[in-house]
Amino acid sequence: MTVALYPGSFDPVHNGHLGVIAQAAVLFDSVIVGVGHNPAKPTGLFAPVERAEMISAAVADLANVRVELFSGLVTAAATSLGADCLVKGLRGGADLSIEMQQAHMNLTTGAVPSVFLPATGPSALVASTYIRQISAMGGDITGVVPPVVAAALNRRFQE
Repeated sequence: MTVALYPGSFDPVHNGHLGVIAQAAVLFDSVIVGVGHNPAKPTGLFAPVERAEMISAAVADLANVRVELFSGLVTAAATSLGADCLVKGLRGGADLSIEMQQAHMNLTTGAVPSVFLPATGPSALVASTYIRQISAMGGDITGVVPPVVAAALNRRFQE
């Protein structure tokens, strides 16, 4: 059985992420969406457990996908979760450059290979940062996030 780990902060998950998850679900026997904390990013709009709950709701129709929380190194999480590889989504050349460096380090330091999947569809170039900004300013993000995320963003910014 081939198990893939798709790691990220997913703050929040958007339709671009879901497109990568759907592709991975076809390619691998099991896909684990790993919700982690990236120390290079701010604390986050949603707590990791909230992110995991939203992702779980958004992928409920994909029987071979599950969501797990992790902290620390991605390679350590992959090993502890029994993943054979990491899945990374690519929006364009800038992502490829960054992801190639990370893939090299993950393979060198943790012996975990990476598989790159292209972002596809109308939400391919979406970024969580923009979603947070647009939503905070009252903009409409319903076309780029699953309904559970749109509702959570609306609640968060009405508080």
